[in-house]
Amino acid sequence: MGRIYVVGTADTKGDELAYLAERIEWTGAAVVSVDVGTRPSAMRNDVDAREVAACHPEGRDAVLGPDDRGKAVAAMGVAFTAFIAARDDVAGIVGIGGGGGTSIITAGMRALPLGLPKIMVSTLASGNVAPFVDVSDIVMMPSVTDMAGLNRLSRVILHNAAQAIAGMARTPAPQAGGLPALGLTMFGVTTPAVTAMVEQLRGDYDCMVFHATGTGGRSMEKLADSGLLAGILDITTTEVCDLLFEGVLPATEDRFGAVARARIPYVGSVGALDMINFWARATVPAKYGERLLYQHNPNVTLMRTTAEECAAIGSWIAHRLNACDGPVRFLIPEKGVSALDIEGGAFWDPEADAALFDAIETTLQITPNRRLIRLPLHINDPEFARAAVAAYREIAT
Repeated sequence: MGRIYVVGTADTKGDELAYLAERIEWTGAAVVSVDVGTRPSAMRNDVDAREVAACHPEGRDAVLGPDDRGKAVAAMGVAFTAFIAARDDVAGIVGIGGGGGTSIITAGMRALPLGLPKIMVSTLASGNVAPFVDVSDIVMMPSVTDMAGLNRLSRVILHNAAQAIAGMARTPAPQAGGLPALGLTMFGVTTPAVTAMVEQLRGDYDCMVFHATGTGGRSMEKLADSGLLAGILDITTTEVCDLLFEGVLPATEDRFGAVARARIPYVGSVGALDMINFWARATVPAKYGERLLYQHNPNVTLMRTTAEECAAIGSWIAHRLNACDGPVRFLIPEKGVSALDIEGGAFWDPEADAALFDAIETTLQITPNRRLIRLPLHINDPEFARAAVAAYREIAT
């Protein structure tokens, strides 16, 4: 077993940090206490704030020099991320903090692999924690009271956090065995395609399907970056539409970045690139008022992408794939990219589809490892699923 890192801002949470470390040591676990405060502290820790701050790309003064606390906190988040990502003995990590400490510590936690135990005891844990957790597996534990000195309740909360992190670190989950894991992306409008692929692959792979809602694609790529995926069938790349055109379920600029970094087998397609997602009809930006809209349900409105937008989307995707040197196959279903984009369907637009396909074809740099496959099929045709699976099996061998 490695060591449990206990992290907090010793300048404001010194007593709580020491108590939490003592409670973990009581379980028999090895502990490393780390100070990420931005002000001087008399508390002694195994790693002091100056050592963490020195990990900032611009040096210690970039963290401990600014008089502006907001800038110092942001810089310490960068420094702590670099510090903790470089450790090779982390069996688990537990942090305590208010607003600043939570921001600093969870930044570092998000850089750690999925599956490694992470607990953040925070005054903010009962609110919107999405900015702190993002697509990681951080466990947010409410502190209930503010951490302004130990009291009868905070001692219980910190004791429970100590027991939780010690238990997780002492008995880690068994190493995944058996079938290699695959990541697949799906939307409601590509469900027939992806379901058919899973049926064909499940005997040989552990298929993990991600809903292409922005966080879904990022979660899948986080797994790839963590070395937990053997390959990807990225059939539904619709998050790019929302990234480029103000939709509510966007990818980030790093979409496809994990594919380039991990160099794992990748089969992609154009699933649901005919739509941009908004919430209820009233939330659609006024400038889109005259566009073709489709009410998917009372809370979600879809907007059909134009030929001009499709060209931009196709070019953006192809440019990103050009950075991928691992085995890549990209499939184009020429008869439609979603359940709505089919002859007679609400989003049927052959001109827009042609602009999308042509932009990909003209921008994608074809190599022996990176190939484009055009198929006279609809994305939800059974033959398309079989073709995608065949393409994956070819590059996975």
